[in-house]
Formats: sequence, C-alpha cells, structure tokens
Amino acid sequence: MNELSRLPTEHLQGPPRPEGTVYVTPIASGPDDEAWQWQMTMVDLDQEAEFPAHDDLRRQFVPLDAAVDIAFPDGRTQHLSRFQIAEFHRANAPRTCVPSDRTRTFNLKLRGDAQGELMARPLNGTMVLLAPSGWRWFVLLLSGQASVIADHRSQQLEANDMLWIDPAPGHPIRIEGGGEIVLVRLPAI
Repeated sequence: MNELSRLPTEHLQGPPRPEGTVYVTPIASGPDDEAWQWQMTMVDLDQEAEFPAHDDLRRQFVPLDAAVDIAFPDGRTQHLSRFQIAEFHRANAPRTCVPSDRTRTFNLKLRGDAQGELMARPLNGTMVLLAPSGWRWFVLLLSGQASVIADHRSQQLEANDMLWIDPAPGHPIRIEGGGEIVLVRLPAI
C-alpha cells in the first residue's frame, strides 16, 4: 500500500525577508542529517549570492520564481529561466548566482554514488507518478491546489505543502490540480 507523510511547512512560511538577504532553508536529508548522501534545500535570494564550494557533491538546481544567471570561475555565464534545471559537479562548479528578481531556488545535493532526480513544472490537470521498488517521491506544491491520490486515499495540498510518497510497486500515484510543483525522486531510506 502507498504511504503518504506530510512534512511541517512552518519554516517555508516564515516572516518576510529584508531586502539584500540570502536565506537557506534545509528541507530534508538522508540517510541522516549528519552523514547525508542527499540533501534538499531552498534558497531565498534577491541579490548576487555565492555558491558554497563543495568538492564532494553533485548539485541539481532550479530557480522557482525568476530567471537567474550563473557565473563560473572561468568567466562563463549560464542563463536559467524559471523551472530550468541545471546540474553542477566538481568540474563544473558555479561561482555565483545573480537573480533577475527576488526568487527562491531549489537544490538537490548528492554525494558519492547517491542517485536522485529533481523536477519543477506547472501542474495542470493530472500527472501520474511511478517509482521502482526502493524509491520514493518528495512533493512541494509551490502554488495552487492539488490532490494526491494513492490507492483509495487522498491528501489535499495547498501552496507550500510538502509530502513524502512511499509508493507500493505497481501502484501508481495521481496528482490532480493546478499550480506549480517541485518533485524529487530519491532512494527509500
């Protein structure tokens, strides 16, 4: 049977940030917080921000509210539109992120052989999620409303609601609604 588990959203709905700040919100990590192999964070920024140097990880990165320009140490610049996902690693490590306007960005960081996949997109109607045995889904509804339907149970989501889905093999999960959504597929803990 599919399992649905809500995450608390209080830290995503904190007080407004003053202009000129960068704020990092840890969302989840595994298999534990100290020796994590994967980690999800959201960064709220309205000015140029440096990427922390990490030699031991791969990063999947997506701007959620506005376009950004990513600058690299060799002088290259990569423009990313909203919901355009970029992957960075040791040989392609970015230096700074310059937003065109205030934006949140979502990061999936992977260490060692850890696997994971980040997706961000509009939600318009129904989407079906499948996961092979040993995988789970993380869902963050950025805006709008949605229902997550698993077996004969339903979970309603509003903006900023987060949910873990542990799917049973061969049992599809449906997400129905409208808005914008971030999905992450990760190995089950």
